[in-house]
Amino acid sequence: MESVMSKKREVVPSELLSKEFLSQFKTEADVSKFLKELHSQVLEQMLQGEMDSHLGYEKHSADGNNTGNSRNGSFPKKIHTEYGESVIQIPRDRRSEFEPMVVPKHQSRGLSIEKLVISLYAKGMSVSDIEDELRDIYGINLSSSAISIITNKVTQAAADWQNRPLESLYMVVWMDGIVFKVRESGKVINKTVYLCIGLNKMGYKEVLGMWVGKTESSSFWMSVLTDLKARGVEDILITVTDNLNGFTDTIRAVFPQSTTQICVVHQIRNSCRYVVWKDMKAFTADMKEIYTSANKLQAESALAHFEQVWGSKYRHAVQSWHRNWDELTAFFEFPVEIRKIIYTTNIIENLNGKIRKYTKSKLSFPTDDAVRKSVWLALQEIEKKWTAPIQNWGVVMNQFIAIFENRIGI
Repeated sequence: MESVMSKKREVVPSELLSKEFLSQFKTEADVSKFLKELHSQVLEQMLQGEMDSHLGYEKHSADGNNTGNSRNGSFPKKIHTEYGESVIQIPRDRRSEFEPMVVPKHQSRGLSIEKLVISLYAKGMSVSDIEDELRDIYGINLSSSAISIITNKVTQAAADWQNRPLESLYMVVWMDGIVFKVRESGKVINKTVYLCIGLNKMGYKEVLGMWVGKTESSSFWMSVLTDLKARGVEDILITVTDNLNGFTDTIRAVFPQSTTQICVVHQIRNSCRYVVWKDMKAFTADMKEIYTSANKLQAESALAHFEQVWGSKYRHAVQSWHRNWDELTAFFEFPVEIRKIIYTTNIIENLNGKIRKYTKSKLSFPTDDAVRKSVWLALQEIEKKWTAPIQNWGVVMNQFIAIFENRIGI
């Protein structure tokens, strides 16, 4: 790290080496005490700089008037450093939106420069943005080449994560794609990052992997599913997908026992795509009777009524329900607690939304590898909060055992 820091940062200011200043230190313990206090004060100044950047104005500046957010004092936090235990003041804002990076929430140790760079990169900042941020807020001069060396370490970590062994059985796997703009052969094109979230036997969610390809297609999903199998997945009880043409057949080719549920919300959106505004309220009300039915028989009756009312005017929408009927109504085979978690891809769409939050500053990516690094870093941050099983897991697991006892193997 020393080789990439500028020489100016390596030189101790002369005033700190003057005889007058050094005369106050009588023992090594005196020096250590001074360095400990200096370290705490530097961290507090760095945190104030972060708060300035977060709010968009400096402390006591008139620029902060009527902005809707402001400083709200500070609170003490105990931290552990190479100089021992210290207590520093962490600033806070009135909206409670401030996320310090130099001393992250729920951690008692400050970030090293390397971790700080990676944390900024995970927020979607470019190399040049990070260089400016380090200099302007933290007073650290780090070259763009040095920052690139640090961020490139992410590539290997992401590859190790992508190739890790998986469990042999997942109760549910949600699948969806998120589109990014990537430069290729001098043009900016759309690329899809394919994502899978698995629900394991302990009730915890985990992202099983990410794969970068062109426009979402069932043929690419075949390679994704094949990769899952190669990494140890032998069975998936239920897969939840959008209504991409041919997706169900692709899943059955790799995991023939898996029950596929097409996301009802995707179906609703697609059905409403060509409905005129004046019909929308009545159209959606009749459609709602289908997917809120108590059982499949009642849903079939609701579909018949839906077709009778709207079949002639919106034939394509009605036909799409018939065409995907078995996969759209698979959730009726399960108790209510399981239905709630499988009838939509909301779980993975929420993940996609959080990834967007981390990468929103990136209008386009220079390479596929840049996409992978940014998405992987975002996933690491997001998964830190997945610390508990899904709601009512005890009840849900008992229902899974009752239905799939032979396949769960408990």
